[in-house]
Amino acid sequence: MAMNERYEPQSIEGKWQTRWEEAGVFRAGTRPGAPKKYILEMLPYPSGKMHMGHVRNYLIGDVYARYFRMKGYDVLHPMGWDAFGLPAENAAIKDGVHPAVRTQENITSFKEEIRSLGYCYDWAREVNTSKPEYYRWNQWFFIQMLERGLVYRRFSKVNWCTGCHTVIANEQVKDGTCERCDSPVVDKEMPEWAFRITQYSQALLDGLDTLKEWPERVTSMQRNWIGRSEGAEADFAVQGSSEKIRVFTTRIDTVFGCTYVVLAPDHKLVAKVTTPAQQATVSAFVAKMAAASKTDRLAEGAEKEGVFTGAYAVNPFTGQPVPIWIANFVLSDYGTGAVMSVPAHDERDFAFARKYSLPVKPVVQPASGEKLPAGDALEAAYTEDGVLSDSGEFSGVASADARRRLSAKLEAEGRGKATVTYRQKDWGFSRQRYWGTPIPIVYCEKCDTERRGIPVPVDQLPVRLPEIDTQAVLTGKGEPPLAKVASWVNTTCPKCSGPARRETETMDTFVDSCWYFARYLSPQFAEAPFDAAEAKRWLPVDVYVGGPEHAVMHLLYFRFWTRVMKELGLSPVDEPVTRLVTQGIVNGSDGRKMSKRWGNVVAPASIVKKYGADTARAYVMFAGPPERDFDWSDAQVEGSFRFLKRVWTLAASHEAVAGTVHTGPFEGKALEIRRAAHKCLKRVGEAIERLSFNTAIAGIMEYLNALQALGTAETPAEKAAMAEAMRVLAVVLTPFTPHIADEVAEAYGAKAFTVQEAWPDFDPALVVDDEIPYAVQVNGKLRAEIKVPVDAAEADVRAMAEADERVKAAMAGKTLRKFVFVPKRLVNFVVG
Repeated sequence: MAMNERYEPQSIEGKWQTRWEEAGVFRAGTRPGAPKKYILEMLPYPSGKMHMGHVRNYLIGDVYARYFRMKGYDVLHPMGWDAFGLPAENAAIKDGVHPAVRTQENITSFKEEIRSLGYCYDWAREVNTSKPEYYRWNQWFFIQMLERGLVYRRFSKVNWCTGCHTVIANEQVKDGTCERCDSPVVDKEMPEWAFRITQYSQALLDGLDTLKEWPERVTSMQRNWIGRSEGAEADFAVQGSSEKIRVFTTRIDTVFGCTYVVLAPDHKLVAKVTTPAQQATVSAFVAKMAAASKTDRLAEGAEKEGVFTGAYAVNPFTGQPVPIWIANFVLSDYGTGAVMSVPAHDERDFAFARKYSLPVKPVVQPASGEKLPAGDALEAAYTEDGVLSDSGEFSGVASADARRRLSAKLEAEGRGKATVTYRQKDWGFSRQRYWGTPIPIVYCEKCDTERRGIPVPVDQLPVRLPEIDTQAVLTGKGEPPLAKVASWVNTTCPKCSGPARRETETMDTFVDSCWYFARYLSPQFAEAPFDAAEAKRWLPVDVYVGGPEHAVMHLLYFRFWTRVMKELGLSPVDEPVTRLVTQGIVNGSDGRKMSKRWGNVVAPASIVKKYGADTARAYVMFAGPPERDFDWSDAQVEGSFRFLKRVWTLAASHEAVAGTVHTGPFEGKALEIRRAAHKCLKRVGEAIERLSFNTAIAGIMEYLNALQALGTAETPAEKAAMAEAMRVLAVVLTPFTPHIADEVAEAYGAKAFTVQEAWPDFDPALVVDDEIPYAVQVNGKLRAEIKVPVDAAEADVRAMAEADERVKAAMAGKTLRKFVFVPKRLVNFVVG
């Protein structure tokens, strides 16, 4: 096939996309005896329009998938849709369009854009989380976990979004507002369904040690979120009462310096211990705290506030009374909701004590022997371990040993124990919205008097989401939308067949994305969420690409879910992903994150229409390492287009050499052509494997420059070498710019798609240079670069450097003071 003179991507890209799809090139499972690679990007919410962040995310996986397919792997690279959720429901309220209709429209649009960019997805495995055949298994998991005590109903204080009118998770609250709609989030007491993820806190923490190929910032965020604290619980008796305050502390070694105890404002003992004289003050403070959000109370720099209850507790080791306060920095759902305050050894406690003139008593001295000043003179809390002082029988004991001995004494006396707490809380997942998975629970007044809920039998799943009148049902406030659909709510009890009512809340959409990666393995499987035999073949995911902002939401939830799936006998793995790649942000040309809000969004479709998909792909991959942010540049898009035009021109100019074969030796220019090709193969392959895609493309550009500099191939050897070089050019371009790669390959005689060809092994002998470059400096300033034989001695290198005219000019009229020789790197003439 003769190549056109001009590079016109619009005339070739659609052709190759159609051919790939018709041939089923990207189907997984076609190489059953080959090693596997499961490469996945986080599935998108189909908003209808792709943005450049999507383009970059999917390209990272696409490059990897194409490359490893060429390396002989059986590659699974699927795509689907995270289709439930608030955006579609809010759009339905605004536009009067049913969420199902809007979602499908968006999927169609989104899919067309994905196809236009030439991604190598196995569309036979496509999933849509809003389809009953998918969310049926959300409900199945719910029932399995309910039977195992991993799902339960609780009454608790939740984060209520005043804009979305639903509960949201702690992780979805950003600076006191909803991350989706920016509306204020307030605390609200209400019943909810929760997953007992805390049962897996330690396992999830331990598992982080095995994730050697996850970014450290993600694993650190998960460690901090899980928040394991080793410490002790201790009982402080309330003076003049039978009540006891159980506190949790990581520094029981400082207990002899406790000068006050603090309760959360909503602690159950506040009302019981507050004295009549302090009742009005305490009630006012409790009301004030009830109106404040957790985020505001715990915000960095927030003022620490509190009031005295009028009551006293007894220090279990000293027997001395200490005042009981309530304060804004203690939360009832963290630890025990009560803390012992040791201002001499805790910065927060120190600041609070100084503000309210409470005693400060040092009881841990530095191990160096230096003695802390008396409490009144102490300028800051001493928070390090040391040696105990003024601590009775424990004086002189090192902090670590003291913690063990004090905890043991508490346990022996029945006044406490050593314990471990976690910052992580159970995952409340029920939502008061329509567009989500119905929770498969019914309530029967006869069989369920405690209203714990009766699970729908598995053989009656899925509980289908009913069709609704969008405006009549969704726009109301108060009860969940499904509660207004009487024909759906009213049902029969699976136990007594009497009248019952369905649960009207739906599941958090993070449930959908907890296990979708496993559904891709067998998306039509009807006997279970997925085929366990396929899980043995494909899991874990080898490479997973997505944003680091999901560190303590999706990336934590699906680790939890994977462990549950293993316990259910579905999956063989504890961890879902071996290698996590977190991509950076694509900013607008103004340096701000691309957003409709800033009016700086670049639509991928506009780039494809003007320059072609390959230009968009080459630009995004060349702009920087995957994990780094980059600013959009129209000029650099033009530069990528010019690069591909040069590829086209070069390939077209040498097309006559296609098919040339040479059996004799390769020398001179022919050898240089082959060296350039094999060096490029080595450099690009190694760069792809370490995810340095920009470096890989830079290597291809240098290769192109080298081939252009070598000029026309004239001898049979040169023509054969150039034909090989053009085939190599198509190979190294395939992961990045597959359309032009296949066009070039076809012109040079390829009988199959380039992605189906093996990635050639480079010849080690051809990547070793006979000559190496030396930088030549005069007084430390670069004057020339010379090439010398790789085994040249120092005297030979010096002679060749001195012979260079530029070096001669720089040294003219000067006396050589010193000659510096750095083997295989540089020489420097020091003159004066």
